[in-house]
Amino acid sequence: MAELRFDGRVAVITGGGRGLGRAHALLLASRGCKVVINDPGVSMAGDATTEGPAEALAAEIRAAGGEAIANLDSVATPEGGKAIIDAALDAYGRIDILIHSAGNVRRGSLSSLAYEDFTAVLDVHLKGAYHVVREAFPHMMAQGYGRIVLTSSINGLYGKADNVTYSLCKAGFMGLSNTAAIEGQHANVRSNLIVPAAVTRMSEGIDTSKFPPMEPEMVAPMVAYLCHEDCTATGEMYVAMGGRLGRAWVAENAGVYRSEWSLESVAGEFAEIRDGGATLAFPPVPDGQLDHLLHGFAMIREGVA
Repeated sequence: MAELRFDGRVAVITGGGRGLGRAHALLLASRGCKVVINDPGVSMAGDATTEGPAEALAAEIRAAGGEAIANLDSVATPEGGKAIIDAALDAYGRIDILIHSAGNVRRGSLSSLAYEDFTAVLDVHLKGAYHVVREAFPHMMAQGYGRIVLTSSINGLYGKADNVTYSLCKAGFMGLSNTAAIEGQHANVRSNLIVPAAVTRMSEGIDTSKFPPMEPEMVAPMVAYLCHEDCTATGEMYVAMGGRLGRAWVAENAGVYRSEWSLESVAGEFAEIRDGGATLAFPPVPDGQLDHLLHGFAMIREGVA
């Protein structure tokens, strides 16, 4: 296969100075992409530091012959989101690719997490994703091209004790990405989720001594492909962990139809309601929610028992 390149393309990568974002930036830049590295250089909890990872990485890319600029704005506010996208427009005149990799962690259980910590994580992850997607999306639609990749998590798919806000936000990305995929489908604007597992700063406090190799660089090729013009996937989720790549999706079972239900009949048929019938999956694009409704309507019309 010919080398896949990004010549002439412009990417914005939030949280791009370290970890997964850094790996994505280096790979895209090595294939000709102009990269805006957004990273204010905060701690894992989101507190200010004197570090400058965005500037350092941008300089490294330029020294290697690539094109990159640093941006230090925060995704946590609408103004920051606009400034991040404007940085790409001002420097390069367009935005083709948006990877939202910015994140912070403030762990705590449902019973103990402080509202301040809840809000701090919500602002960066979920609101941050909206702030940059909202600003980038109209430009992508107008130019008839765009690729969006939001960084979800296995915590978003399956939940995680003592990490409630992180899990909530990562699950929320599904609705945002699917909506972008649906609204962008006729303008060649595609949006997907990456569900990565890698050893990064976010792994602090976790015993990773028995983990297999799980470097951020092992995730980057999947993300880069989702960003490429050849990729037709949209409204989908892809897992990437230590060399394993695969697809994840929402599914439901066919269930049971009755024209009337009572509390007792639900109880009596709960096993069949829970597990009965074929497995169904309705891809978000072109219109999964409508397909879901139409399938239910068909069961009602046919009186399927």
